[in-house]
Amino acid sequence: MNHPIISITTDFGQLNGFVGVMKGVIWGIAPKAHIADITHDIPAQNVRLGAYALWRVVPYFPPGSVHIAVVDPGVGTHRRPIGLSIGDQSFILPDNGLITPILEDGEVSGQPIQIVHLNNPKYWLPEVSHTFHGRDIFAPTGAHLARGVPLRALGDPITDPVRLEFSRPKQTPSGWEAHITIIDVFGNLTTDLPAKAVTDAKQVTFKLRGHTIQGLVTSYGHRENGDLIALIDSENYIEISVVNGNAGNQIGAQIGDTVEVVINE
Repeated sequence: MNHPIISITTDFGQLNGFVGVMKGVIWGIAPKAHIADITHDIPAQNVRLGAYALWRVVPYFPPGSVHIAVVDPGVGTHRRPIGLSIGDQSFILPDNGLITPILEDGEVSGQPIQIVHLNNPKYWLPEVSHTFHGRDIFAPTGAHLARGVPLRALGDPITDPVRLEFSRPKQTPSGWEAHITIIDVFGNLTTDLPAKAVTDAKQVTFKLRGHTIQGLVTSYGHRENGDLIALIDSENYIEISVVNGNAGNQIGAQIGDTVEVVINE
């Protein structure tokens, strides 16, 4: 690719210049690369939220994109750096479960998948620190991959990437037991329940933390300010929200909380 696209997702923030260092390394190897910042505001060491952020954006990138993600509390340990090809997208990241939802989606949809341990130092920086593999391993390896180096040249094949355990909705006699998976910057509560599980129901009720919500609304503006509502989010999952408010703060919700879903057909 003449002008490869490389995305970067980290928990580095913007204060200390770590992301800029990674970009410098990338451009030193792939000077024509277009670099997209996904986010650098993942809470420190929160691999699970990093995994969700990466999962959300990857479907919208063009074929051949390379995604470098560094949320890496295990840096400098025996944690492996890995590279993956899943369908027409490539990934460079630590082997700590950060790739889990994307990998599982790829498996379910039958996409071709290749995984390697990034253990070929030819494609690292000459000196590798114990604390900044984003600069020394992930950035240069991703840049070489974007320039056309085959994934198989970057290291040995593996079949056992680390996977995170993510919650799954459970069907119950009255409907579903769902769980809050993400609380976004607006305080909206994303659940693990796909919208298709309830869209054919004549009536659906959501219960969490002592609150009851009757039915779904189309969007936030269909209720009054301060109302607690349920709707279908942009990824087609059930979301709980407060109109022009913060549901997380208002009801004291936490990631992992149970949402009881009662369906009357």
